[in-house]
Amino acid sequence: MVEVGLFDSMRRKRKGDGKPGTLRKASSGDTKHLEEWAASRNGVEAYVEPRTAVTETTVVLIAHDGEWTRRRIDSLEAAQQFGRKRSIPVYEVAKVGYPKRMREYTERQKRRKSTG
Repeated sequence: MVEVGLFDSMRRKRKGDGKPGTLRKASSGDTKHLEEWAASRNGVEAYVEPRTAVTETTVVLIAHDGEWTRRRIDSLEAAQQFGRKRSIPVYEVAKVGYPKRMREYTERQKRRKSTG
């Protein structure tokens, strides 16, 4: 008879660095997505969200029309470097909040889905 511990199945399914309770860091895939997204849209600005107990530092890129995407980033400094390299202004969400156009875009998307 083989004994199976209560949490063995969860340990086998865990991905990433394999350490329970650790947050996933930004990956090259995150950076690539941000680069491609920013390059394909106009009027992009970056809004950095601070690390929390459950999420690493993230950056929200917001286009001129309010369309947005969010990905992990290593730090506020990494976001600022990303912005400088691409001439994208970088703001801290905790200080300035999200722009109205982002909220309006999200609301439009919700209405579109509900009218289907």
